Amino acid sequence: MNIREYFRQKRDERLMQKFSSSRLDEFIRKYSKPMEVLFTYYECALMEVETKFKVLDQEYSLIHDRNPIESIKTRLKTFDSVIEKVGRYGVPLTLKSIEENINDIAGVRVICSFPEDIYTLAECLLEQDDVTLIQKKDYIQNPKPSGYRSLHLIISVPIFLEHTKRDMKVEVQFRTIAMDFWASLEHNLRYKRDIPEELSAELADELLECANISSSLDLRMQNIRKRLEEDTSEMDDMIESAQWL
Repeated sequence: MNIREYFRQKRDERLMQKFSSSRLDEFIRKYSKPMEVLFTYYECALMEVETKFKVLDQEYSLIHDRNPIESIKTRLKTFDSVIEKVGRYGVPLTLKSIEENINDIAGVRVICSFPEDIYTLAECLLEQDDVTLIQKKDYIQNPKPSGYRSLHLIISVPIFLEHTKRDMKVEVQFRTIAMDFWASLEHNLRYKRDIPEELSAELADELLECANISSSLDLRMQNIRKRLEEDTSEMDDMIESAQWL
């Protein structure tokens, strides 16, 4: 379904109480086609960033004989979600306002093997001369009270169109497998559930403990990898020395 069809379907629905139907109708009449074009630009930006990570992963595997990236996921926010966020932020319901104020319409999630890989990949990405860092939030060094861990970057990348180029914002989230596993389950357990206050507090404590265990597992697995790499390096040195005897 394209954006114009979607808007026609939603025309008589209330996306949220913050906007009157007349305001939504005006927005639909004025911006349906430009909104469709804008979302296509965001899709192009997702392809650009995804390709960058695939190249980095390939190069890293050649140099270090392992892949730091387990998987790459991309997503484009739904139109409902964008409009809802405009209302929540209290910004004007215009195309320009959406592009300027909603930074996570396009999102890339990079799932890494180990915590160190997250910072290595983030640094490599930001070293590229066509990538501009807009915002950085490190929830690994400073986890949320819930226990949530991830590294979030808002970046700007150019997309090259027929006669010009255009800078587009993309949110990049870095997680380890364990971080992603915890975040996905936490979201599924909490999302849109009418949980009694007492039970909610108990679950929050339990989820925080699980997050801490998950973080500990990440570090232990990372240390095991380092020990294996050190042993392999020592063995290679011994073999090389023996060849000279």
